[in-house]
Amino acid sequence: MRDLSKAPTDSWSAQVGEYELYCFAQSGNAYKCALALQLGGADWGPRFVDYFHDETRGSAFRDINIMGEAPVLEHRGIRLSQSGVILDYLAESLGRFGAEGPAERREILRWLLWDNHKLTSFTATLRFMRTFVKDPDPAVLAYLRGRAETAWGVLDAHLDKRRYVVGDRLTIADLSLCGYLFWPEEIGVDWDRYSNIRDWLERIRREPHWVHPYALMPGHPLPSAVVTR
Repeated sequence: MRDLSKAPTDSWSAQVGEYELYCFAQSGNAYKCALALQLGGADWGPRFVDYFHDETRGSAFRDINIMGEAPVLEHRGIRLSQSGVILDYLAESLGRFGAEGPAERREILRWLLWDNHKLTSFTATLRFMRTFVKDPDPAVLAYLRGRAETAWGVLDAHLDKRRYVVGDRLTIADLSLCGYLFWPEEIGVDWDRYSNIRDWLERIRREPHWVHPYALMPGHPLPSAVVTR
């Protein structure tokens, strides 16, 4: 687990632990994995990925991950990409946040796949367009918001009378689904309109050692010059 009280912002790159996570502060997908490591008490450190200056497009990074995406996890000679795969690995290697039996594993997988296809895909793109793109197309924003609101409604309905997404405890399903939802101002959503999501996010915030993504990973704040895509 990262001791943030001893983590000056200019020394992120030097702090490497047993687990090394290629990440940057604005990435909700990276946050899913960073949060699992943090809440799981892992000895981990971030490797800053300079996404906004096109590091992921370069050949050096493509040699690490041909998909050109963060996060990437390195642990004991294993290198993994895609947040869902990393979360599944962390549940096994940390012995935390995993399934209790085959049926629960399938249910966790169901929500991981839905998250990546429906919730994260539209929520993350909506946030990116609103926050990091100069003069976004209003029609594109309207389309993305409509799809995101549909996904928020599904999750909110599922959480009715539930404390967590699968079972009665925090799992990697929760850690995946919450990854982009701690930026309501950047997304442009009031979670009071989705009270079950609001209360679920608050339960996650109350987990010991929870940290906001902008404090947990390097790269915040962004220079204003890069908010132009």
